[in-house]
Amino acid sequence: MRLGYSSSSLLFAVPICLVAATLQAQPRTEQLPTPPPMRFVAREDRAQLMGIRDSKARVRLTLELADSRLVRTEALTSQKQFEQASASLGNYLGLIEDVMGFIGSLVRDRGSTRDLYRRVDISLRGHIPRLAVIRRVTPADLAIHIKVAEEFARDMRSEALDSFYGYSILRDNPKPETKADAAKDPSPDNKRP
Repeated sequence: MRLGYSSSSLLFAVPICLVAATLQAQPRTEQLPTPPPMRFVAREDRAQLMGIRDSKARVRLTLELADSRLVRTEALTSQKQFEQASASLGNYLGLIEDVMGFIGSLVRDRGSTRDLYRRVDISLRGHIPRLAVIRRVTPADLAIHIKVAEEFARDMRSEALDSFYGYSILRDNPKPETKADAAKDPSPDNKRP
């Protein structure tokens, strides 16, 4: 009886040891980080934007669409649907990138272009704190991407401000002094004895 009991326990012990050995032998794989949200403009949004010829109306519509994507991102984040929120955030970023590219393609010296940059600045000023709130309620592995989106919005706002003030208050590239200008200068340093 004693021999039968030990052999049956041996039959159970051997598979358990084999399973434990295979689990120890397998390398542990770390979980891959979540990818950042892809920046894109949805096909429907692109069709709406291409139908508008007036630059002021196009910028206004783009910023309204971006704001609606940000509202959707906020709602999805509060519902803890972080993957869908990330996709909506990517759409938001794509729209902001699109509006900055559109304004950048316009003539910069006109007052209407500066007004468009100012409109973008005002919109982004309100979006940045909202992105910070979204980041605070998002899990850490996804919050990294929202922080990048927040910095992107801040950079786009800085670019809009720089473009707005670039020609009217501060000069981006001061005009270099040429030799002809130096020769015309009646300063005492320029006179020969």
